Amino acid sequence: MTQDENLAAVVSNAAHDIGGYIRAQREAAQVSVRQLAEKAGVSNPYLSQIERGLRKPSADVLSQIAKALRVSAEVLYVQAGMLEPSEGSKVRDSIVTDTAITERQKQVLLDIYNSFCQQNEAEAEIEAAAAESESAAQAEEPAAQPTII
Repeated sequence: MTQDENLAAVVSNAAHDIGGYIRAQREAAQVSVRQLAEKAGVSNPYLSQIERGLRKPSADVLSQIAKALRVSAEVLYVQAGMLEPSEGSKVRDSIVTDTAITERQKQVLLDIYNSFCQQNEAEAEIEAAAAESESAAQAEEPAAQPTII
């Protein structure tokens, strides 16, 4: 298999994977192809082709579909192979897949969560450095000599 054929196979698999994922999300939301196409602002035949893996949608189209399905665009980008998956976290995954909140609300929650994680990491680094310097200081102190009477 030549490099071009291999690349075409990878693109075809990615298109099929994202199409299947979109179809599953649409069916879970109990929305018809026609309804989703209308909400996403794409044509019914084009959405059908995406779902069947015949077309690979652009990032813009994926974003529109994500909004219509009320899922994170990041999830669709990862499924489409446009974005590397981020470090796994049950909290992040729960926020991203929650259909009860808007994309804006998800982003705000993720920003707050990331802020807390960064703050905790910084505090842990400070505590580790303090413990390390305390250990080094204790190692430098001369051992107490026993008093001989």
